[in-house]
Amino acid sequence: MKIKHIALIGLAISVLGVCRSYAQTTTPDNPLAINRQKIDSLDKMLIQILGERERVVKEIGIYKAKNNIPSLQAGRFQQVLDKGIEAGKKEGLSPEFITELLNAIHKESLRIEDDLKLQNSH
Repeated sequence: MKIKHIALIGLAISVLGVCRSYAQTTTPDNPLAINRQKIDSLDKMLIQILGERERVVKEIGIYKAKNNIPSLQAGRFQQVLDKGIEAGKKEGLSPEFITELLNAIHKESLRIEDDLKLQNSH
């Protein structure tokens, strides 16, 4: 659990660009600066993709709310997890990392779906 929080905090720091105060200079010929710029760009794309994913979750949440389907679908999440772990292996990512990442994404998805159900119940 502690490792999960540390990993998520590390990801958040990276994603939010808090580490932009580089010790090295950021000249174009500095490989560290160039690669950090690439990471910043990739982090931005990750956030955009997560935003797109959560917009789809909202559509699913609306459907579930209208049809009285519970937010948590354990079987479906297990499928997502299994596919993610398999895809992660092909990218050299550990099953533990993929599991932590997808659990965090799933937690946010459930929050969104539950918020939608609350809004629709009023």
